[in-house]
Amino acid sequence: MNDMGQKIFFTVGPTQLYSDVKDFLLEGIKKNIYSINHRSDEFTEISRFTINQLKKLLNIPDNFYIFFLSSATECMERIIENLVEEQSYHFVNGFFARRFYNISNQLKKRPLRNLTGYGDGIDFSNISIPEKTELICLTVNETSTGAAINDMAPVYNLKKEHPDKIFALDAVTSVPYYRINFDYIDTAFFSVQKGFGIPAGLGVLIINKKCIEKTIYLRGKGHNIGSFNNFINLAEKAEKYQTSVTPNVLGIYLLGKVCKLLNKEGLKSIRSETDKKSELIYSKAENFKNVKPFVRNPGHRSKTTICLQISKAHNKIYSGLTKKGLIVSNGYGDFKNKHIRIGNFPMHKISQVKLLMEEIGKTEKK
Repeated sequence: MNDMGQKIFFTVGPTQLYSDVKDFLLEGIKKNIYSINHRSDEFTEISRFTINQLKKLLNIPDNFYIFFLSSATECMERIIENLVEEQSYHFVNGFFARRFYNISNQLKKRPLRNLTGYGDGIDFSNISIPEKTELICLTVNETSTGAAINDMAPVYNLKKEHPDKIFALDAVTSVPYYRINFDYIDTAFFSVQKGFGIPAGLGVLIINKKCIEKTIYLRGKGHNIGSFNNFINLAEKAEKYQTSVTPNVLGIYLLGKVCKLLNKEGLKSIRSETDKKSELIYSKAENFKNVKPFVRNPGHRSKTTICLQISKAHNKIYSGLTKKGLIVSNGYGDFKNKHIRIGNFPMHKISQVKLLMEEIGKTEKK
């Protein structure tokens, strides 16, 4: 265990809970919030509060709905079902971007993909989007490899070139750190167990109200748009700050509380702290012998999910950190025993990050 005698979760999700979450949970129990009817006025007020706090935090315009679903993966599935008749286009540079592409295939669409090496950034120069493309899918922060789109300008320029295409953004480990300009993004989604530091079980879909017109069109053509959680049904309920099915009330309540906390702290401060911590991790890793940043180009390195490649004694380093109570994520998929991944979210303190990097340095030398 660390000097505090407690585990610190640097995992990329689920990750360390905000310290205030315990108090929020107990407050909810005292107020019987987890037993209320999801069609009640009490729930409507909780939903309204959370949506307003989230919109304030992420600067989401009024012409966007917030849908509460079960996970980010469900968000991917609903987007394909409700916004694609035939063809989607996917920028793939990691396992989660590939998942989005695979879901489109599984739903019998005809997806196209722009493949980039895992750990490499996306080159947006000379991109040719086929005319029949309906939906363009991007992953801001590829959690599996630690590669990120740190400069969104090329994405926004692509939207300007193709204003008729719907742009969908996987923002799972991106928010609240990464800025999203919703003038150029039609829909984005995330799950709460990462940058928002609350228990897993809630996916959040942000969507321009205009997108619902596409769902109505698909329904009229006889396409399968899903059942209870199709966008038409979700939008009708969202107008009243309700949900189509019985939701994760606990998750929605905690998300609102954490968003209020983050709004009070301010994104400027959060981003500054995140930058300092990521710089510390990368600068230390550059000087290690057996542990190096997996993403070679510093301009494409994620600030929130940092992937380190281990050339020697992966298990010794991983288990050594675990024994110290410093819990990191293994590599993902094919990289399971070759990488460790470090979550760098607002609840992680710079003193904790220093301790983690000191321990990695000690362990890799043994």
